[in-house]
Amino acid sequence: MIGQTRDGDVVTLELRRPERRNALNTELCTALRRGIEEAIVADARVVVLTGQGSSFCAGADLSGDSFAEEFPEALELLLRAVDGAPIPVIAAVNGPAVGAGTQLAIASDLRVVADGAFFEIPSTRLGIAVNNWTIKRLATLAGGSVARTILMGGERLDADRAYASGLANKRGDLALAQEWAASITQLAPLALRHLKLVFNDDGTHDEPTATQWAAFGAAWTSEDMKEARRARNEKRAPKFQGR
Repeated sequence: MIGQTRDGDVVTLELRRPERRNALNTELCTALRRGIEEAIVADARVVVLTGQGSSFCAGADLSGDSFAEEFPEALELLLRAVDGAPIPVIAAVNGPAVGAGTQLAIASDLRVVADGAFFEIPSTRLGIAVNNWTIKRLATLAGGSVARTILMGGERLDADRAYASGLANKRGDLALAQEWAASITQLAPLALRHLKLVFNDDGTHDEPTATQWAAFGAAWTSEDMKEARRARNEKRAPKFQGR
């Protein structure tokens, strides 16, 4: 489910579900979280996340997931593990990062993005809402205008635009990400930990307002969400009614 290798003080964790384009299910979320926790216990100084094959992560895939009801909590725990790790986490985005794949990338501290990769959160095409953490973190990293383009405009952000916006810190492949990670291991760990704590104190963990919670819940229980699922099964465009 995941591959784990170590080179010096750098641990690389590879999502290995290429037949589903490394889409996350409950088992993969749990395995990846445990891999991060184990790397920390083993005194790794940097963790690199990447995907096997041509995709970074195609989002959530609950087809055949025996623990589908546990998936939201498993994903939340994974994102918290990445965001809260006391060491830097670099996402080597080797291909498409869709939905939960984009969330995994923006939970990481740094992103190295390869040619052909892109970021996408198709929530408005699925009739669902994304949480405050995702909206605020994406705006923090890419800027409010780009975040709105992705979320409200429903557009993909390719590697060039990701780099231009600042969402991608570097352009390159896994080898470049690992080389950068190795150089970071030479820096002061306590200073890096402090920087991460301050950078991630960006309002993403603030409690949603009552109005925001109501709007979030309304989207997830809407007829529009059901229509999106029907349309997907019937291979047609959904007809949203705003109810």
